Amino acid sequence: MTYNLRWDNPNDAENRWDERKAELVNFVQDAQPDILGTQEGLKRQLDYISENIPQFRMFGVGRDDGKEKGEYTAIFYNKNRFNLLAHSSFWLSETSHEVSVGWDAALPRICTYGLLEDLKTGERIHVFNTHFDHMGQLARLMSAKLIISKIEQMTNENDKVILMGDFNCNPSSEPIKEIKKHLKDGKDLSKNGLKGPEATFNGFDKEIENIGTIDHIFIRNFTVSSYKHITKKRKNKLQLSDHYPVLAVIGIR
Repeated sequence: MTYNLRWDNPNDAENRWDERKAELVNFVQDAQPDILGTQEGLKRQLDYISENIPQFRMFGVGRDDGKEKGEYTAIFYNKNRFNLLAHSSFWLSETSHEVSVGWDAALPRICTYGLLEDLKTGERIHVFNTHFDHMGQLARLMSAKLIISKIEQMTNENDKVILMGDFNCNPSSEPIKEIKKHLKDGKDLSKNGLKGPEATFNGFDKEIENIGTIDHIFIRNFTVSSYKHITKKRKNKLQLSDHYPVLAVIGIR
């Protein structure tokens, strides 16, 4: 599952994190993803998820200082299913090893990596979770090329790979085309097609332009039995976040 949580913005009124968090966590608990990639979460938000979903373990860093400041692209995993063998983070920039802003991006952007081992089968999965810039067109394209380069450096063609996140790009964009030269779109592989609306950004139901699918799950060496954009709302009919979560049920090819 990939899920943009919407950062803890005090100006969000009835959509503030504290108004949403309990129902959002209940939703995630019910969905039971074994791997969850989140975007925009601040440490306070991620701590709340960790405290309330006891089977989850988390890794990642804040993009503003490489420690705890700023938004994370955190990865949660089910500790009863996986063991974490290694993890790291890199910035989407020309100097990816350090805190930095790349190309024409408005903000520092980051990718989180983890190597997970299935406790039952011993299978290893390389997981990447990211959030592309919302303003920089060049930055999005170069970010896609950088991540693919990292995947090629860190894995071989037989390894199992998941790349997920908020790419701020629809499927026909150049960055997504670049990614799909190397990885498969989970939606395209789904045996039952896409369940749910095409768009993954709902903007808390404000009047917005339909920008289509911008949250994606890409894979290598997996099958996909189902792929969903989930539209569950709060009891008061407001949205859990300004993005819909994307859930793929995948299996080993």
